Amino acid sequence: MKLSTRVLNRTLLARQHLLERSSRSVHEMCDHLVGLQAQDSLPPFVGLWSRIADFDPTTVSDALQDRSLVRITLMRGTIHLVTPPDALRIAPHVQPELEKVPFRKGFNYGAMVGLDPEEVRGHGEAVLGDEPMSAAELRARATELYPDRNAGAVVQTWLYQLSVLQTPPRGTWKDNSRPIWSRVEPWLAAPLDPSYPLAELLVRYLRAFGPACTMDMQTWSKLLGMKRAIDELGDRVRTYTDERGRTLYDVADGELAEPDMPAPVRLLGWYDNALLSHRDRARIVPDGAAPPLRAFAAQVSPVLVDGFLAGLYKVFVTAETARLRISPTRTWTKTESADVAAEAHALLAFLEAGRRASVEILDVDADLRP
Repeated sequence: MKLSTRVLNRTLLARQHLLERSSRSVHEMCDHLVGLQAQDSLPPFVGLWSRIADFDPTTVSDALQDRSLVRITLMRGTIHLVTPPDALRIAPHVQPELEKVPFRKGFNYGAMVGLDPEEVRGHGEAVLGDEPMSAAELRARATELYPDRNAGAVVQTWLYQLSVLQTPPRGTWKDNSRPIWSRVEPWLAAPLDPSYPLAELLVRYLRAFGPACTMDMQTWSKLLGMKRAIDELGDRVRTYTDERGRTLYDVADGELAEPDMPAPVRLLGWYDNALLSHRDRARIVPDGAAPPLRAFAAQVSPVLVDGFLAGLYKVFVTAETARLRISPTRTWTKTESADVAAEAHALLAFLEAGRRASVEILDVDADLRP
């Protein structure tokens, strides 16, 4: 069966809970999505606000404090907001690939080349121990142990080699303070679980992002062995083809969305996984390629209109005002513009309650900077 781009779009939005806001709890949503991208503190709050009805941001802050959610380096070597079981069972899959990074010549201009990886790891485990530690404290110890090396590179190496997470207050509502790092196992008082099958992780990926090809799965996870893991699932998966003839896999009981389902305007956080978890992004980005990551790094975020990326926005805040400026990537109808403005005002009310709010829809491809 061949699936159109529009069927894939509506199915992705349905599985991401972007067609209508869900009654799921924060923990249930994190579990379903296999975590939310949380490289910066604010995006997961925007992502959850876009997906959960009556979302209360204090639920995330409270969960980080009571350790029922954690912010940990996982898929693609980036920070994700996940439940503790996922932290313990996904980390063993990603660690082997992360550990290779620091000892390549391209890492910090070869700063770690020539050192014994196991010795470096041993020092890192001893330094970090069982208590959280700031990057500054880690750099001081790195300088003591490796006076002839770049201390920042040594610390980065430890953070790649060890399964680590960022402890609160960073990541709580409105807190973007510097990271305090902890090893996962002492923070959660539980061992890592290397027995969790990659095939099971891919089933969960398909429930949240499928149907998808094996290259999509690899793009999402940065792991290898996708085809072998899919083959292990046997009749738990079924196959389709897309408009370009590529094989797409899906869970056998996965429902496909109707292509003419209405898709409301959604304003997502920068680095939202809905846009970054496929090799071919045509199902949500009209030309198949999301804006450069450097744009997102400047806190520029996507606007979805009729289910597809159709604009970018950024919020500018002063002591008294909050301006949300939007640059469409195509011409919008009056109805689309009104719907975008309404959602933008709702987002500002969530993010910046108490400040004087304004929404500005600019010309197509206009510079977002005031």
